[in-house]
Order: sequence, then C-alpha cells, then structure tokens
Amino acid sequence: MADHTTPHHRPPRPRVRAGLAALAATALAAASVTVVALTSTATPARAAGLSPFDIPGRGATVPFVEHEAEEVAHTGTRIGPDRHYGTLPSEASGREAVTLDAVGEYVEFTLTAPANAVTFRYSLPDNAAGTGRDASIDLRANGALVKAVPVTSRYGWYYGGYPFNNNPGDTNPHHFYDETRTLFGTTYPAGTKIRLQVSSTAQSPTFTVDLADFELVGAPIAKPAGVLDVVTDFGADPTGATDSTAKFQAAVDAGKAQGRAVWIPAGTFTLWDHVVVDGVTLRGAGPWYSVLGGRHPTDRKRAAGIYGKYVPGGGYSGEIRPHEAGGPSRNVTLRDFAIIGDIRERVDEDQVNAIGGAMSNSVVDNVWMQHTKVGAWMDGPMDNFTIRNSRILDQTADGVNFHWGVTNSTVTNTFVRNTGDDALAMWAQTVPNVNNSFTFNTIGVTILANHLVSYGGRDIKITDNVTADSVTNGGGIHVANRYPGVQGPTAVLGTWTIARNTLIRNGNSDYNWRFGVGAIWFSALNEAFQNPTINITDTDILDSSYAALHWIEGQTNGINLNNVRIDGAGTYALQVQAASQVSFTNVRATRIAQANPMHNCVGSGFQITQGAGNSGWYTATPYCGPWPEPQWGTGPTTPPTTGNPTTPPPTTPPPSDGNLARGRAVTATSSNQTYVPANAVDGNAGSYWESANNAFPQSVTVDLGAARHVDRVVLKLPAGWERRTQTVAVAGSTDGASYTTLAAAAGRTFDPASGNTVSISVPAGDRRFVRLTVTGNTGWPAAQLAEFEVYGGSTPPTTPPPTTPPPTTAPPTGNLAAGRPVAATSHADVYVATNVVDGNPNTYWESANNAFPQSVTVDLGTARPVSRIVLKLPPSSAWQTRTQTIAVLGSTDGASYTTLKASAGHTFDPASGNTVSISVPAGDRRFVRLTVTGNTGWPAGQLAEFEVYAT
Repeated sequence: MADHTTPHHRPPRPRVRAGLAALAATALAAASVTVVALTSTATPARAAGLSPFDIPGRGATVPFVEHEAEEVAHTGTRIGPDRHYGTLPSEASGREAVTLDAVGEYVEFTLTAPANAVTFRYSLPDNAAGTGRDASIDLRANGALVKAVPVTSRYGWYYGGYPFNNNPGDTNPHHFYDETRTLFGTTYPAGTKIRLQVSSTAQSPTFTVDLADFELVGAPIAKPAGVLDVVTDFGADPTGATDSTAKFQAAVDAGKAQGRAVWIPAGTFTLWDHVVVDGVTLRGAGPWYSVLGGRHPTDRKRAAGIYGKYVPGGGYSGEIRPHEAGGPSRNVTLRDFAIIGDIRERVDEDQVNAIGGAMSNSVVDNVWMQHTKVGAWMDGPMDNFTIRNSRILDQTADGVNFHWGVTNSTVTNTFVRNTGDDALAMWAQTVPNVNNSFTFNTIGVTILANHLVSYGGRDIKITDNVTADSVTNGGGIHVANRYPGVQGPTAVLGTWTIARNTLIRNGNSDYNWRFGVGAIWFSALNEAFQNPTINITDTDILDSSYAALHWIEGQTNGINLNNVRIDGAGTYALQVQAASQVSFTNVRATRIAQANPMHNCVGSGFQITQGAGNSGWYTATPYCGPWPEPQWGTGPTTPPTTGNPTTPPPTTPPPSDGNLARGRAVTATSSNQTYVPANAVDGNAGSYWESANNAFPQSVTVDLGAARHVDRVVLKLPAGWERRTQTVAVAGSTDGASYTTLAAAAGRTFDPASGNTVSISVPAGDRRFVRLTVTGNTGWPAAQLAEFEVYGGSTPPTTPPPTTPPPTTAPPTGNLAAGRPVAATSHADVYVATNVVDGNPNTYWESANNAFPQSVTVDLGTARPVSRIVLKLPPSSAWQTRTQTIAVLGSTDGASYTTLKASAGHTFDPASGNTVSISVPAGDRRFVRLTVTGNTGWPAGQLAEFEVYAT
C-alpha cells in the first residue's frame, strides 16, 4: 500500500539529485512527455491581481474579511510579484507580500467591519540548524499596544526533494509561510487601524507579512444539557499541562455506550495519541475556544488526532491496534473545536493527521485543522462522509484525501490554505471512489501539487469552488489515471461534473519536468481513459501561470468544455502533449501570452470537435518547439461576472445491464491477500473476493447508494472453477444498521456446467444495503465470490464474462510472478512492492533510501519450476544506466531460503530496454527473493518488473 500522504505532484522520478541551478538538465521521467528546451529570459511580472474572495457566488462563505499586506499602508519593503518556485513572494497570496526588517517598521490594516480577532500569514527566516526560530511581533490598535504575538518558523522551511527534510544545507527551500491567530480581548469598530509592528530584530532579522484575516468571533458555545463532559466527568486537563488522551477515549467510549454527546469545554487539551471515535458526537465550545493539540514526547509517530476505526483489508495497511480495528466507524459527528498540532516534518508513514481512519454516515462540521500532516486522510472503504464549514491550514502534506473506496462523500464550504501537497484530493487506489464531491470551497496557496484532484473515480463532482495560487508541480483541477491502484474499475469512469469553478493564477512549473503544468490538466499515465463523460462548464480560468488547459501522459477522451472563459495565460491557451478527443463550445480565450495560442506536438492525435461560440484558442497550425518562458500577470484585475450556468448538471443513468451493485461501495468482514471485496462488484467474473480462511461466518455488503427496488441477487464464481456449494443467506437494509432476512441460509451450488452462476429470488422491496452471509463452502474453507449482482426486475446479462483459471489449475506458462502476492522489506512513498508484479514497466518499487540491504519476495502460490528471473526498470531514457548488486534466493516454505544466484552487479541500460535476465539452477520454488545491496544510480533498491519463468 502507498504511504498515507503521497507525492501526487510528480511522475516517476529520474533519480538524479538536482539543485535549482541544475534543474534545466534534469531528464523527464514520463515516457509520453515531449522534451524541448527552454529559451529566453523571464518577463518581469506586474501586479498580482485578483483575490479568491473577489468572486461572488462561488467558493466558501467565510467568517472573516481578508486584507493583503501589500495593498495597505506599510513602512516595509514590498516584495514580488514573482511566481518562481523557491522565492518568498512565489508562496504569498497574490504573489506579493511586505518584508519588515527594522525596529518600528509596520504593516497597518484599516478594519472594514468590527473585529475582535485576527489570523495573519507571515514568514520568518529559518535558523542555521533547520529547527526554526521563535520571535514576537507587536499588535497595535490605533497606535496603542494590544499584545506581543508569538510567531515562529518551526512549521515552515523544507528542503531537498520529496518527501523533503529540515536541512538548510540542501537544495530547494520552500514552504516559507505559517499562520497564527489571536483574540484582541475587545471588539474594535470599523475604521480602527490595526498594526503589526516590529519591536525587535534580535530574535528574527526579518518579518514578512502576507495578509491578515479579521473576524468577529462569537462567545463560546454554551454547554448543552445531557452531555458527558471530558473535564468534569472524566478529568481531562483543560490547561494542557498533562496528557488527556485516555480521558478523552474513556469519554467517547462512554458516550457511545450511553447514547450521549461528549462535550469539550473551553481549554487547550494535550493529546499524545489518537482518540478513536465510533457512534458518538464530540463537540466543543467553538474552534477559537476548545483546542486539541500535542504530540507524544518520545514516540513521535503518535500525536493529537480524532480517528475512525480502520477497515480490515482497507486503505490503511500499517499497524492497527485493537481499539482501532473493526471499522468503519459509523454515525460520528465532530464539531465546533480545533485540532492544532505540532508536526514539523513530513514522514509519510506516520499517522499524525488531524482526522483519519474510516467513518461512514459521519460529519465534520466547523473544525479548525492546523499544523498536522494532513487535515483529514480518510482510508476507506467508507460511505457518506462530509466535511463542511471548516478551516484547514498549514499542513505538511494534503488538506483532505479520500483514499480507497470512499463513496458518496463531500467536502463543502471549507477554506483551505498553505498545504504541502494536494489541497483536496481523491485517490481511488484498488477500490473505486464513487459519487464524491468537492463543492463551494475556497483554496488559497497550495505549495505542492493541485488544488482539486481526483486520481481515478466514478461520477465525481467538482463544482462552485474558487482556487488561487498553485506554486509547483500541479495545477488548479487535475483529472488523472495516475498513482498506484488507479486502473480498470478504479480509473476515471462515469460522468464527471466540473462546473462553475473559478481558477486564479493556477498552474505552475514542474521542477521535474521543466515545463509548465496547466490550470486544468489531464493525465492517463496508468491507462487510457475508457470513455468517461467529463463535462467542464461555466468555468473561469484567469491569469494562468502557464497554459490554461493541458493534456499529458497517455490518451484521454470524453472531455467536453462548454462556456469556459480563459482570460490571461502565461504561455498557451492549450498545451497538448498527449492524444485526446475533446469538444469545445463557447470557449473564449483572451490575453494569451504567445501569439500562437496552441502548443501541440502530437498532431492529429488531438481530435477537436468545435461547437458554436469559440474564439481565441484555436489554430490550424499549432506551435511545436522549445518552451517559452511565461509572461505573468496578463489576466484581469477585476472579477468577471459569472452569470447563470448555461448547462444543467449532467445525470448518470443506471448501468445498462441493470446490475445495481456494479461499481458500488462494498465492504466485507475480511479478505485474503489481494482478493478484496471490490472484485465482487467490478463487472469482471475473472477476479474474485475471498474471505479469511477457516473463519466462518463471513459477510459481504454492497451499498446501492440509495434505496433501490430489489427482487433478485445473482452470484458468480470464475467459470473454470470446480463445482462447489456455499451456504449463503441474503439480508437487506435501508439504513445500514437494521437488517431483515431476504433469503434464509441455504446451500447454493456453483456448477461450471451452468457458468458457475447462482440466482436467488428475494421478496420485492426497496433496499439500500444488501448483505450476503456465508457459513460454509465445500470447495474451499472461505467465502468466495467473483460477482455479487443485484437486480430490481431486469434480466441479468447472458454474455459470459471474462474468466480466469481457478486457483487449483495450472498457472500461465509465461511470467509466473504476474499478479502474485509480493512483499518487501520497505518502500519509499508510493513506490510499493506490488508495482513489480503489475505488468506495467512504468510503475516501480523503490526501497527506503540509504538503508541497504533491501529485499523483495514474490509468492508463486505453490511450488513451481523456476529457471530464469527477468528484472526491469522503466524503459524511459530518463532512467540512466545503473548497476544494482543483487542476489537471488528461493524457498518452498517461505522460511528456509537457498541461494540461487550469488550477489553480483547487474547493469540496467536504457539502450537495451533497462532489462536484466538472470539464469538460476532449475528447480521447484514457491517463494523467490531478490536481495539488493547496492545501486550506482540511487541509494535504494529499484525494480519496475520482477518476472519469474520456468524456462
């Protein structure tokens, strides 16, 4: 499984350390990328332009009024505008800020509405050790000192390449800014002059101020009647002096047992570990008053956070302690408090997020998340989860990520700023994400990757958002078949609605690729799009840093643009680096930096269908040549009028075959290895779910998304499997809690002579959830299903689905390792061991760096004749010649291994396809292991494909 915060911002890496001065020489790592040279010098930028709060009717409704420092009275130095990665103004809102470097210098804001609190965004320099510095800056009202506000650089300043470090001696400094908040102690009327003023430069030589958000914070919410109080009832410490984790855990456990909400009074509470919630409401006095924080003093992978229970076999594969198991949690409400952590580095394996685990039928409402790794990283499968009315600030990685089978879930009316990776993301790894939405959100500066993205997914909605200022390696909206586990049923499918969004200064230069990324961009790196419908309507793309629209890495299709305004682009209106089929209607482009508005090096592979009303972006003779430097600041300085939408949101018809369960969210009591429950609803009878062995009863439950008319269930096994009888009961539910038996437990015989298909009639009625419970199987000591189909009066298809041999038949005569279980001693970020057996040489495994020896082991399922091993790296020339020192071992039982090939250097050369063949003594082995002790190209074990052959 990929680590829990992943570098969605980059393609597979050419493994070369490169500083800023050397980036121009860095090779590209994606095979489909067109490589051209940089020319000319940068054009000076002008004023930065629009604020994300200038757009009426779109984005989040926020409780504050924002003021940009560069637009108000100040005695400091105005910096920017500049969009070059690694510069201080490039990460400022609007790409401008004010630096104060002498005692008495100030930035002075004039209140336009009454306020009693401020959140301001600032940057201090790092210290020589990379641990940050602490200082204070005076807050004054009409010249009188209100208080000295502590500020710090401990949560900023990262260096080097992904996943970054805190070493100032490394290259690529970034993530310069942080935010702090304070209450004034009184309410100041409109017209009051609020000053941030330097009182000393002894602790910090400079103070850079980006902006200030002023608000009128209400009084603390009163304690409701009938709640359990974490302080008075359970002894939690509101001063934060002692760890209150156990007290909070006891409170939420009691709340579930008694059916009572749990109350967090005003205070600052220290949590050294997660609090695990299920079936409970946890609420506070408001995010300015009830604050959770803290981190374990010695076990640094433990920190404050509120987590649902993990799903067995789901998206999280790390350590699961007993009280964290048995998810997803259900019917959780988290509201009206803050989680302000103490995370100062990015370690992707550490579960140090504000909110995590799996929660179905749950809501996060008015929660402030700051200084954690991720605001909310949700590992499914899970369903019907909502984040709303919240703030997510200053994360080392993502703002939100819906990972692995998250369905019918949303983030809405939420403000996100200063994330270190994708701001709002969905990643359909292995299990489909279906019918999720990001709506009415405002996203400020995103340091790395994208503002809004879905890696795979079906029927996704991204609407009514405003995004501004993406800094590097991403854009505003990204639709992609990228990252592990995104292919087939988890890929981009169904109908996508991307409507009424405004993108400001989106897109940027990718420091790996060395060319610009578009404001809206599409990638099919893992596999071509399989005819989705992607409707992009009523959208404004303003002052893009590079191209407005961008296609790269594999063939896409089904993209329809209607009523799209492109106003200002640093390079092109369209940047075409991969084949696609796209329709354009009423797409207008103005103020495009290049005279030729289209860069296209794939020629007729980019197929355009033009409707009425297009202008400014099309040419019959597009440019293909060296990349120009961008010309920034060409966009509008006043907000466009959005008007009414011109096209209604599209709807998705039910599956044409009538199977209500296909592609829906599905969970099971357990799964065995790679035989996950999603296989039972993927439409492919050649893949299957298998439960844990020797552990009856087992169940699998499909969520139809809404109550549907159901009268029949059809079950299938792969067509070639031997005859067997499984004892199966069918139950149904409208709410997922109370189930009614629809068909009593009975033996159901799967016979290959009749296609290994069983049809079970049930009383007609409306059900949202349908569950199968299996208590026996004459063919194998586990529950097994290839397809779990649900119908409501339609006839199931009669065309035989694709089949695969049963587990007891002989394997293919080719690569014995293809698709088999595989394990490794370690992996780096998303480069997991399963990539070496996926048949795709463009994905790869990479071990932990600087930690030899490392090994990767494949299980062939049973002892097989083995005489040859073939190893591959990505064939792209971006992977320079390298020699890895590798030994080959074999075993029949997985415990005792024999050396088949002694450790030796094996050279991978792109001139010969980056492929190595190793002959070994012929013999039967079930387990084959590679041990890597050196690599001249990168300090880690690396393999794209690990193939095993009998001959």
